[in-house]
Amino acid sequence: MFDLPTDLPADLAPLSWLVGVWEGTGVIDYADHAYAGEFTHRVSFSHDGGDYLNYSASAWLHGEGENRTPLVAEMGYWRLSRPQAEADAGPGLLPPLAPGPARTVDDVELLRNAEGGFDIEVAIVHADGVSELYLGQIRGPRIDIATDAVVRPGSAKAYAAATRMYGLVEGHLLWAWDMAALGHELGAHASARLARAE
Repeated sequence: MFDLPTDLPADLAPLSWLVGVWEGTGVIDYADHAYAGEFTHRVSFSHDGGDYLNYSASAWLHGEGENRTPLVAEMGYWRLSRPQAEADAGPGLLPPLAPGPARTVDDVELLRNAEGGFDIEVAIVHADGVSELYLGQIRGPRIDIATDAVVRPGSAKAYAAATRMYGLVEGHLLWAWDMAALGHELGAHASARLARAE
């Protein structure tokens, strides 16, 4: 049994079921790429008092100790999409322009979209320098996001777009990642089933 955190800012209530560390395995099978097989995956969602979740993930091919092959390392931030107000800090190190009361659950409810979910923004940076901005929505225990922008350095392999789906099913975090890369159109890339780590 998992207890939802009670110390989260109101803006994180819809995302609260993600908080924690998730581990498991998945499968890779992309276009005509030379590899199709299993990988191990670890994902962490945490918070530090802000109106966003901290995200980190890493994956590697099956193997023991130093024999495992790293596949991806990524970090980012997940948040509800909402207009910024004078009580919000930023950009950069700029402090809020005016004091404001803490946001409440009622404030968050006003953000529901026409489908009954919440629009979200996800910023992810990969260790190879690729940066992704995803937009999408969370509806209960399901998240669907698609890249709005992908920025990559000249040293990174060709990567143009992606979609990701996350869902809480029978206590497990299931996800699927489709991508358009290496000259291919958007298509299935990887999926995994993760359990909450103790």
